[in-house]
Order: sequence, then C-alpha cells, then structure tokens
Amino acid sequence: MTNTTAHTTPARTVLISGASVAGPALAYWLHRHGFAPTIVERAPALRDGGYAVDFRGEAHLAVLRRMGILDALEAARTGTGSMSYVNSAGRRLADLPADLFAGDLEVLRGDLARILYDATKEHTEYVFGDSIASLAEDADGVHVTFEHGAPRRFDLVVGADGMHSRTRSLVFGPEERFVRHLGVYCAVFTTANHLGLDHTGHAYLTPGRLVSMYSARGNTEAKGVFYFGSPLLDLDRRDVARQQALLTERFAGNGWQSDHLLEQMRHAPDFYFDSVGQVRMDGWSRGRVALLGDAAYCPSPLSGMGSGLALVGAYVLAGELAAARGDHRTAFARYEREMRAYAEGCQKTGDGVARLMVPQSRLLAAFLNRYYKVMPYLPGKNLPARMARKAAENINLRDYTAELTAR
Repeated sequence: MTNTTAHTTPARTVLISGASVAGPALAYWLHRHGFAPTIVERAPALRDGGYAVDFRGEAHLAVLRRMGILDALEAARTGTGSMSYVNSAGRRLADLPADLFAGDLEVLRGDLARILYDATKEHTEYVFGDSIASLAEDADGVHVTFEHGAPRRFDLVVGADGMHSRTRSLVFGPEERFVRHLGVYCAVFTTANHLGLDHTGHAYLTPGRLVSMYSARGNTEAKGVFYFGSPLLDLDRRDVARQQALLTERFAGNGWQSDHLLEQMRHAPDFYFDSVGQVRMDGWSRGRVALLGDAAYCPSPLSGMGSGLALVGAYVLAGELAAARGDHRTAFARYEREMRAYAEGCQKTGDGVARLMVPQSRLLAAFLNRYYKVMPYLPGKNLPARMARKAAENINLRDYTAELTAR
C-alpha cells in the first residue's frame, strides 16, 4: 500500500472488511457517532453456524447493554450448564463448571452475527461476495480496488477480517510474521442432538485428540467439535474435502462418538475448520488503515475471550475516532493505548491452554482425565474461571457518547 499522507482531514467514510463480529460492532458505533460505514464480506451471505462464544464480566456486558442488544442475546443464549468428560462408553468421568466454559452469557457465533447484522443493516452498506484486492493511500483517503466490484474511495479502512486477515497482509505483510500457531487444529459443525443432551456437553479426550458435542438452540441441535494436535500444515483453508479427509484420518476408530460424528460431518451445512493461533503485532495501524479484533490481537478460541475482546475493541476504536473528530492519527494512537494492555491480558488466558486441552502424551491425557474427576473438590477449582473474569474486566470503558454530548 502506498502511503503519502501529508495532512489530516476529518474522516467520515469508513470501509470495514469482515461481517462477522468485530466489523458490524464497529459499524454500529461509527453510525452512532456520525460516520458512514460500509462493510465488505467475502462470503455471499451471513455465515451461520460456528461454535459457541461467551461474554463475561462487566466490560463485555456494558458494551452489549450500550448497543441495545443484550436482551436479544439473552433470548438467544445457549443456557449451557456444566460440561462432562466421558470415557469411550460414554460414562461420565468428571463434570466441569459452566462458568469455566460459558461465562455470564453464551450464544452461538452465528446467532451473534445475525443480531449484530439486524442492529446495523438499516444504516450500514453491506457488500457480500466481494473482498479487498488492493489499497492505495494518498493525502485525502484510500483508493480501494475489489475482487469483483468497481474501485471506490474511503477516508479510512479497518480490517476486521479475522486471524487470516487479507487487510493485514496487504498493509503489514505476510501472515507468518504475526500469527503464532498454538499446535492445535479445530473443526466444528452442526449435527443432530442424537445423544439427547440437555443444555450440556460431553467431551472425550485421548492423546493428541479431543472430541466433543454440546447441545444448542434449545436442544434442537448439537455442535460436533474436533480438536487435534499438529504442527502447522500446508492446507488450503477453502479445501473442505481435504480438511474432512484429514479429520477422518486422525479420528477414525478413535472411540466414543468419533466415527458417528465423522459421518455426520459430511452432511453438515456449516462445516468450519482452522488452525488455532494468536495474533501478535507491535502496532495495529498504518496510515489510514487500522486492524480490529482477531485481525489485530486474536487471543485464540481457546481463551474464551475473542468475541468479547472484539466488541470492546470496536467500541473503543469508534469512540476514539469520534473523540478525535475524525483525526485518524490521533484516534488510532489512542485506540492502541486504551486497548493494548487489555488485549495482551486476554491473550494470556489462552497461553498454555492448547497443551492441556489436547495433550500429546498418553500419560498426560490419563492424568488430566483423573484430575478433572477430582477438580470440583479441590481448593483452586474456580481459579481458571476467576482468572478469565479478571482479564475480561481489566479495562475502564469511557462513556464516549456522554463525553461528546457534553462538549
């Protein structure tokens, strides 16, 4: 991207790449503060499905409350209770508390995306089935070319396009410079709730592999989830057939519900597969382009912090742009100053989780299965949940709307 910015003019139009969570949340707040947001999304429509995401602590809930979507999310909540580890015959070995997995509020990622879309569709231009091809910045804005649509100009561009951000690659460089693979791959898809799970889930742990199922949408369906340990693989992220073949190679004959879920996987309408990683960057903006959510500071799905962190980041970024009256250089610097320690704290909750969640050795897997059995009786049984809550609440959110009104 060419950067020839010589002076700053107030920004009004903002192109956001990504229509999952961070992008629509940012669009909501930008509109509230008088900006004109446009969202471009590679997928042809909103992505349904996906795993359950959770919010915990007052910072997360305060943003949802200020957006006016907390009631809608409460209505869509999974209501998941404790999760059980089982043996190959399905007999429960241990129950782990709900707060460790679901926080204060848990919803399916697809339901969250739909609620955010409904809250923004009237005032945000959505362009589905397209993506950014190139960015060229000058003194007055950013010239954007697209894979399919005609070129356009925007005052600012924000990459909210996930861990594999195309925006980040165009502006900051190749992915391998910023994404740290945690040694685990994950797949998730919707399946029938054939176990009759009632607002709960079961997980089966073997060396280097974890298979789980949990009920969703009022027990009318379930999510099948596979985790397996592996170094980074040379896989095309869009080659679903190869991904499913790889899962079959890794999990066939694994025991419990593995073979049944592998069969159901092939009929799932929302199969998702990806590596598990974190994004670490020294800076989240360059010129008139900034990064948000997983594109800038992905804490990994294992942290349980990704969606909450993305929504807080969107709130802060839009608020700082409004407070700076569209001066992007001032706003981007303040956004990073407000968010840096918070994002790093959320990332720390994901450090080391992969090794314990998917242990590679038979000895460690056996130890953990026994440990989970006695964990509810140990003095520190609530420590992981308390640490996650502390990280989620470790930010003081400014009331940008009140501050701007008082000017």
